[in-house]
Amino acid sequence: MNPERGSVTVIVAALVLVVLVLSLGVADLGRVLVARSRARTAADASALAVAQELVLPSGRDPVDVAAEFAARNGAVVRSCDCATGTLEATVTVEITVEDLLLVPGSHAVSAAARAVVDLPSPSTPTP
Repeated sequence: MNPERGSVTVIVAALVLVVLVLSLGVADLGRVLVARSRARTAADASALAVAQELVLPSGRDPVDVAAEFAARNGAVVRSCDCATGTLEATVTVEITVEDLLLVPGSHAVSAAARAVVDLPSPSTPTP
């Protein structure tokens, strides 16, 4: 009887385990990258909505506008530098990624966006 009989089975089992762990890692990375993209979208939408609210006020609080647009994109506003009377808004949002396959617990992905309204000066003639 050959003493090395079955050694290929052990090697194949080890390779299958490595491929499985790598696959789980790729799936986790994909989920985090999608969450990062969604966070960027939420931050962009919130900053643009706040900038519009600052220029064309509807009577709503700019922070509430940012929170509404962040929530529409599955995010939560962490900060909003959007003082009334200014033409600039900076919004930071966060999305929580839960139940990753290789890393237990919840992890936050954040993104920030800045929107500046560039109004023409009154001395500049418009064509």
